[in-house]
Amino acid sequence: MTEPLNEHNLFGDHNPAGPASPENVESMEMLSARAASLEILDMVLNQKQALDGALEKSEKFRALPARDKAFARMMIATTLRRLGQIDDLIAKCEERPGSLSRNLVLQNILRLGVAQIMFMNVPDHAAVDTAVRLTDAAGMDRQKGFVNGVLRNIARNGKEWVSRQDPARLNTPEWLLKIWIEEYGLKVAAQIASANLVEAPLDITVKDQSSRNYWGGTLKASSFPTGSLRKPAGGNVTGLEGFDDGMWWVQDAAAAIPAQLFGDIDGKTVVDLCAAPGGKTAQLAARGAHVIALDRSAPRMKRLEENLKRLRLDSRVQSVISDGAVWRPKEPAPFVLCDAPCSATGTLRRHPDVAHLKSPRDLESLIAVQQRILQNAFDILAPGGILVYCTCSLQKSEGEDQISAFIARTPDAIRLAIAPDEIGNLHELITENGDVRILPFHQAASGGMDGFYIARLKKIVR
Repeated sequence: MTEPLNEHNLFGDHNPAGPASPENVESMEMLSARAASLEILDMVLNQKQALDGALEKSEKFRALPARDKAFARMMIATTLRRLGQIDDLIAKCEERPGSLSRNLVLQNILRLGVAQIMFMNVPDHAAVDTAVRLTDAAGMDRQKGFVNGVLRNIARNGKEWVSRQDPARLNTPEWLLKIWIEEYGLKVAAQIASANLVEAPLDITVKDQSSRNYWGGTLKASSFPTGSLRKPAGGNVTGLEGFDDGMWWVQDAAAAIPAQLFGDIDGKTVVDLCAAPGGKTAQLAARGAHVIALDRSAPRMKRLEENLKRLRLDSRVQSVISDGAVWRPKEPAPFVLCDAPCSATGTLRRHPDVAHLKSPRDLESLIAVQQRILQNAFDILAPGGILVYCTCSLQKSEGEDQISAFIARTPDAIRLAIAPDEIGNLHELITENGDVRILPFHQAASGGMDGFYIARLKKIVR
């Protein structure tokens, strides 16, 4: 039985780093970041926990200094994003391919080592040495030579092997790539898969749009056509000017579009179904609406309330913990935003764990949930009211097909086409039906966008 990885065997009497000299202290810090990454990788890949949740739960990760946290996050995200390539490289060094699947800890130690060597520009010796020490700390002394040999082999030959790989195919689940090929064609599917391998930039929504130029200059961020501000990823977001004062929040440029499609909502009521963590709720409230924000998850709703309090928008929002598929307001709503739960495959650039957590069975159940929530969203809409439906999924079954089927069976529902000038004149995002379909490689020159689908419907007055 392998010994569990813990603080004692990493930093206790048997620590191979020796006495705590300044050099060894730095070495132990390097190892602690990798130990936390190993724990979180196990939580995601083997226990099937979402990455954000795993980061919150991991005591090892929370104990890291800010710099090491950033390094650990990058190491984990890179490993998840490039997992197909990484496993392919490791397989080239195994005497019996597939044998590592019986030792998940050893497999993940190697994965982290390869990610650093091949995709993070970490010095080979540092990646190899810390991987060997992790192996020893995990009670696998006999495997240290194997880990050392595999990683040094990859350090020598990896660049040549990578040059012959097909990254888009290797890093995308086969079932998902097949859907994209069927729905978009081989060329576009390959573009989607390739775009998902590029780390997303940091997008910011400013609470007061009249101060957007000021915050663009202050935060050294560029202006995006749809109204967001954009910075390169990295750094401590909460340390940036204006964060603590609630002047802005982080929100992908694609996710910021749906709340802008209602027209004038100042002083009017908007129901935001499936609202947490609250980025769209904040947009609606900042534009003067009274928002009824609803989510079935109490922890997620608590996070929404905390976010709105920081932004000083909580007085404009009524939070409700309930199921969006059955909840009914006291009176019909003039505006409803339905950001339906989905497979989230459009967010793979930001959340590479999604590719390893979702399955075709999940997709089937989500489509059924979306159908029920969409129906209830339209049922609570007042005659003449506007409904905006959106998902951060790339599959048409969760977007275009869902809306087409709904309109076909709902006589009093009509589509309100979205015009290019409502979304920064980004004509490429508008479909022939007047919906918005965003793919990750759209606006690639300025950093791309999350995959998104948006449709706007109106209830006919009869």
